[in-house]
Amino acid sequence: MPFNTENHLIRIEDSPRVFNRMKILFTLMILLAMELMAVSSINVALPTIETAIGASNTSMQWMLSGYALLFGMVLVAAGRIGDVLGRGTLWIIGVAIFSLGSLACGVVDNPHLLNLARIAQGFGAGVYNPQTIGMIQQYFKGQARAKAFSVFGLVISASVTAGPLLTGIIIRMVGPENGWRASFIWNFPLGLLGIVLALRWFPFESERRRARERREGTARARHLDLDPLAITLLMAAVLCIMLPFMIKTGPSFALLAPGAALMWLWVRWERSYKARGRQPMVDLALFRHRSFTHATAISGMQFLGGTSVFVLVALFIQNGMGASALAAGMIGLPNALVSAVTSIATGRMALAKGRTIVIVGLSCMVAGVVLTAATAAFTIEHGYSFWWLMAPLTLIGFGNGCMTGCIQTLSMIEIPPAEGGVAGGVKSTAERITTAIGNAVTTAIFYSLVSSGWTRALTSAYAAITVFIAISLALAVFDRVSLGRGALKERRA
Repeated sequence: MPFNTENHLIRIEDSPRVFNRMKILFTLMILLAMELMAVSSINVALPTIETAIGASNTSMQWMLSGYALLFGMVLVAAGRIGDVLGRGTLWIIGVAIFSLGSLACGVVDNPHLLNLARIAQGFGAGVYNPQTIGMIQQYFKGQARAKAFSVFGLVISASVTAGPLLTGIIIRMVGPENGWRASFIWNFPLGLLGIVLALRWFPFESERRRARERREGTARARHLDLDPLAITLLMAAVLCIMLPFMIKTGPSFALLAPGAALMWLWVRWERSYKARGRQPMVDLALFRHRSFTHATAISGMQFLGGTSVFVLVALFIQNGMGASALAAGMIGLPNALVSAVTSIATGRMALAKGRTIVIVGLSCMVAGVVLTAATAAFTIEHGYSFWWLMAPLTLIGFGNGCMTGCIQTLSMIEIPPAEGGVAGGVKSTAERITTAIGNAVTTAIFYSLVSSGWTRALTSAYAAITVFIAISLALAVFDRVSLGRGALKERRA
């Protein structure tokens, strides 16, 4: 889409209106925060949900898994559709579905209906998430894009920790009977606000132009190609790969074989589809951009370990040391604050020193994980307060801020704006898959050893996390050696 920018203003070709890209970013970040808090806060609400509506262990499992599965399954397809048909409209559709799902979560009394509402939430979030990345790629360039992605990192860091804390506060204020309902329902008015702001502030001119061309049957419209078979193959493959690590039953791991076969078929189909002169769902030439491929691998490995850090800390201090859910949320507050500030500070340097900063960040995360395990063992052995865990967790927050502040900019630096949504969807899907695998592996280690003592369980699980993040660090060093300390020269967009 042709556009010119002066400071924060966007002037669309053939349109008299002037748009403000900071207003666009503000709207995107509000709903990104809502999505992330919905993921991170559910663990705090689960005990009260179980008591209030009599949910079984299986239902509780699906409250977590259903959301994550649908979210991971639709990311790439939604990114592709947004790139082709228009990101703003698809963003609004996704937000509307998520908001209605949130409202439904808060009013149902049946565990099965609650699971369906959670699935709707996950589907809606999966639809609008890649549009967020795509619109940043579309409306920001150069240093402005790096700053926008640093804000993106700040919101991720703050929201993941703020979610459990906010939910704990809501449940305490409203009461356990209805507090969990309020923790879902508050997303509905926030979603409505986001839709109103989007209708006022998003540029829809190019999307209207595409719709007009489709109605008129122009050449551009006739070549519209969404590659539906590829969408089906990839969604089925992601389902088969993620599901076993979520439900964690022996027979379910048999799905990994058809998952791998479906992924192979998807790759073959995309190659043949492009060879016939069609527009594939994902142009596999995307992976020839080394900055994107390296950043996706680094981020995926970091998610394999890093996303389990607070899951295990919460289990350790709540079940092992008798802390409340609110305390479990508050212990990560310094981590979130430091991570948010660091993300903003380092994200602005992503173009010049991004790869070096990622190495520093991952090194701090490795050190922080080791020190957290050592501190946990020390507190158990000597009877000290679990609040001492705040110090090494804050070091992890610093490292995570360095990572999130730069890696998104590095991943997208070579990607044309027209492919921003699908590229963001591919990266996010890789992160969702590795998160599912990492959580399954580390919690399995933790629970298998908890009978031998909380210290041994936590330190063993954290040893696995250390290995995963160390591999991510090795990949970052390779990336730095092969591509330089900062971003490659950005493609002209």
